[in-house]
This record gives sequence, C-alpha cells and structure tokens, in this order.
Amino acid sequence: MLTRSLLLLMAVATGLTVGGNYVNQPLLDTIAADLGVRQGSAATLVTTAQVSYGLGLLLVVPLGDLLERRRLLTALALLAAAGHAVCAVATSFPVLLIGTAVAGLFSVAAQVLVPFAAELAEPGRAGRAVGTVMSGLLVGALLARSASGALADVAGWHAPYAVVAAGLVLLALVLRRRLPVSVPRRVGGYRATLASTAALVRAEPRLRTRALLGAAGFAGVSVLFSTMTFLLAGERFGLSDGAIGLIALVGAGAALAASLAGRMADAGRTQLATGAGALLLVASWAALGLSASDALTSLVLFVAGFAVADLGLQMVHVSNQNVIYPLRPDARARLNSAYMTTYFAGGALGSAAGSAAWIAGGWGAVTAVGAAFALLTTALWLVDVRAERRVRPPAGEVSPAGAGAPR
Repeated sequence: MLTRSLLLLMAVATGLTVGGNYVNQPLLDTIAADLGVRQGSAATLVTTAQVSYGLGLLLVVPLGDLLERRRLLTALALLAAAGHAVCAVATSFPVLLIGTAVAGLFSVAAQVLVPFAAELAEPGRAGRAVGTVMSGLLVGALLARSASGALADVAGWHAPYAVVAAGLVLLALVLRRRLPVSVPRRVGGYRATLASTAALVRAEPRLRTRALLGAAGFAGVSVLFSTMTFLLAGERFGLSDGAIGLIALVGAGAALAASLAGRMADAGRTQLATGAGALLLVASWAALGLSASDALTSLVLFVAGFAVADLGLQMVHVSNQNVIYPLRPDARARLNSAYMTTYFAGGALGSAAGSAAWIAGGWGAVTAVGAAFALLTTALWLVDVRAERRVRPPAGEVSPAGAGAPR
C-alpha cells in the first residue's frame, strides 16, 4: 500500500540520489581553475556522471526485478555515498573523475524507486505516483545545482560533495526502516535477467520509440547543462558559482509539469503531454539563442529558456514512463532499465556534443546543436504517434498492456 508519507519518502529519496549527480554543474569553472584543467576537460565531469549512470541503468536497475528491493536500495544509497565521499577529498582531476563515476553508477537507486512506486500505487493512480516521485527527482536536481553553488562560495567546491555523501548515509538508514519488503518479480539468474531486458526491447515497438524520444530530449537539455556555466561565468555575464546555481531554481516549475504529465497520463492524454513538451523544447532554444545578443534582456532570455527547457523535458520524460510501465507490468524494472539506459546515453551524447560545440564555435554553435536535438525530439514524437496507432487493438479488444493502460 502506497501511503502519502511513503510516497513522499520515495520522492525525497529519488531527489537526493539523483541530485548528487548535478552538484558539479555550477562548479565546473571553479574546478577547472583549482585543479589546473581546461574548461572542456572539466565539462567531462557531466559526461562521466551521465555515462556511469547509464551503465548503472543497464547493469544495476534490472536487479529490481530479481532482488528484494529494500535491501537493494539501501546498498545502492551507501555505495553512492562512497563515491561522493571520494569527490569530497579529491585533490586531483583523475580522482574526482573516479568518484564521479562511482557515485553515478550507484545513484540509479532512483530508477528502482520509480517503478516500485507505480507498483505500490492503487489502480488508476500509477501515473500520479510516478509524477510525484519524478517531481521529487527534479526538485532534488534543482536544489543540488543551486545549493552546491551557494555552498561552494562559502566553503569551497569540495563541501557540496561531503554534504551529499552524509545525506545518502542517512537516507540508507531511513529506507531500511520505512520501505516495505518486496517480493522479486522474476525468478532466474542475473544473466538471464539482462537477456530478458534485451528481449523486451525487441518485442515492444513503443518501448523503442519512447526510449529514443526521451534520449533526444535529454540530449538537447544536456547540451545546455554542460555549457551554461562557461557562458554565465564568462565575460558576458560574469556570474559567481552561487549566482549560477540560483538560476537553476527557475526550473522549479518543471516539478509541477511532472505531476501534470502524470495526471494527464491517468486521463489518457499522454500524447498531448508529450507533444507539448517537445514543442517547449524547441521554443526554449529560440530564447537561449537570443540570450547571448547585446540586448539588455539577454539574462532574462537565458533564464526563461532554461526554465522552459526543464519544463518541456519533464513533460516528455514522465509521459514516456507512463507509456512503458503498463506494457509489461511484471517487468517494470527491466522496462525502466531499457528506457533509462537509452535516455542517459542520449544525455551523455548531448553533453559531449555541447562541450565540442562550445570549443568549436562558442554559444552560437551550442545553440545550433541544442535546437537540432529539440527538432529531432519533435520528429520522434510524430513517429511514436504512428507506432501507437499500429499497436492499438481494435475496438472491443483488450490491449496487451492491460485494459485502460495509458498510451
């Protein structure tokens, strides 16, 4: 039974575990200067976090269908804490990269919690449960960016990592006490579980289209995440780490979008939520492209574009999850693994492309790359609309995903 207090705990847990991967974003310029590396090299911290998170999604998240989840989530929180602790004491860039990779690999506890919430929810309320947990994830990411910048201004860039490590240890203890004991949904070995994840990708066309759709959307926003610090800290704006972190708070409205997308899914309006999100991503890059002009409103345009990008991505992402979970209710962890692995592969591609674009042509090149990913997201949404029509059963028949499953 998913009580209100348990749902809140799961939302907070996803926010803290994933938020730790975002503490480096407002600190990249300071880290580069302190450790004596180029800005482009410092930006690889974002890519490293995303690649390791993607590996965790591929190799760790399927264990949610194989192992008892309370024990699994407790262990993952402690291992992620260890990675952040390494970052907190790092005095060289290679050590910082190692800590970032370890933390990213095991922070996938969030993606075990999301399908767990959908499973525990009452019938007809799974979309809202997913939306609420994803709101917690988004708020955690936003607070991590803003708080890490402010804390770094006061205590140095190592301090945010130490705070996250301590928070994750406390979270592990709370999860151990409060989460219900789960019954594994799959009987078999680890290798068979991974193989069955690949089989799900082959068998479910909408899992494929929605995974690619999410990857393209996250790629575009990752272009922004990996380069915005250099624009805002540069000659044009000259903002401090704390000021850059505060800009992340303008994306708080995207937490409402996550909840809204979940409610729309429960009401059968998932495609509408996805399409609106894709178009918002396109609009965000129009504002971001103009933000580097000489207009007096350039910072306002950047803040607006940043907020709209976060908003659009969450509408796309939450609606994607509400499409894939009902496809195979007995395999939610593996469905989420396949989807989120593709999603974060897109994010890693986007952050790498953003770093390369910044080096090659500055903000103008970054804008062009980000806008291209946003347009690709819109095109893939149209592909998914056609895929939905092909797999939808005739009137009177029951969908393989279950009657009333959100599409």
